[in-house]
Amino acid sequence: MTSILLIYTGGTIGMMEDHQTGALVPFDFQHLEDQVPELKRFDVALSAEAFDEVLDSSDMKVDHWQRIARLIYGRYEEFDGFVILHGTDTMAYTASALSFMLPNIAKPVIITGSQLPIGMIRTDGKENLISSIQLAAMKVKGAPVVREVAIYFGSELYRGNRTYKYSTEDFEAFKSPNHAKLAAAGIHIFFDYNALYRPEGDFLLKEMMDDRVAVLKVVPGLRKEMVKAVLGISNLRGLILETYGSGNAMTDPWFLSLLKESIDSGLSVVNLTQCDRGFVEQGRYETSNALSKMGVIPGGDMTFEAAYTKLMHTLAYYQEQGEIAKKMVEPMAGEMTNYSSLV
Repeated sequence: MTSILLIYTGGTIGMMEDHQTGALVPFDFQHLEDQVPELKRFDVALSAEAFDEVLDSSDMKVDHWQRIARLIYGRYEEFDGFVILHGTDTMAYTASALSFMLPNIAKPVIITGSQLPIGMIRTDGKENLISSIQLAAMKVKGAPVVREVAIYFGSELYRGNRTYKYSTEDFEAFKSPNHAKLAAAGIHIFFDYNALYRPEGDFLLKEMMDDRVAVLKVVPGLRKEMVKAVLGISNLRGLILETYGSGNAMTDPWFLSLLKESIDSGLSVVNLTQCDRGFVEQGRYETSNALSKMGVIPGGDMTFEAAYTKLMHTLAYYQEQGEIAKKMVEPMAGEMTNYSSLV
């Protein structure tokens, strides 16, 4: 029998409405089958692990990602797949981080949640949970169909590190603008086998992350003192620079000078577009030429969540700027199209 480990971290999916106060409270995870009796009809052996203190995903931190990664790695041989119940707000961050922490994983890790608590009549949580378990259990010729960290939400399965939350209101709350969805679940489940990731190499645990990363969004009227404040953060090692279009930024001498000084002092800067679709192509326009010349790293078509967690991960394992730049423009876990030829 296929075995699946459910990991409950918190989030809306695990909440129930208190009949006396009307407040949302976590339900007893051990009684999950009472809330979702459909689970009893699965020909799947389900086990469960829950955080001692369930989290609103807004409180998710690096050590929580590490705890999940260690749990999956430590029990990898016991289970055929893993389903993580998680709040939606930082779900894409967790999915991205785990994809780098668990390189070459050859079993499904499917993260899901809900917009409405599982105890409410109109909840989307039941379908998300049931389909996630089914997807995690699916095999072809004895091998798992999904062999990566993925997000299932609103009838669609996405690569986790290609996904972001775009809606607080819709049941279809996530999008994957630069990569095809992995599967669509209607009456039948249809996979896009060309979109599925196929790892090469040994499965590893690489849980280290360096959180000395800041974010600077380029906007019209960006003030010099704001840029200086961000670049002046003590012990800063990495910066995500969110620019316009295909990687364009202001060309004010003071801005370029501050950025170059920081890079020359050891800061690794990744250029990421503010657009949902497309990729950073430094040098396509004059406004990004200066960034290329000073050593800004093009972020390709990564989501913000993927670029942020990948930079944290890369900084933890590499010290030299050249090596960091090389790793950032090479796909690690299917998080980006290979644009290394554009560097």
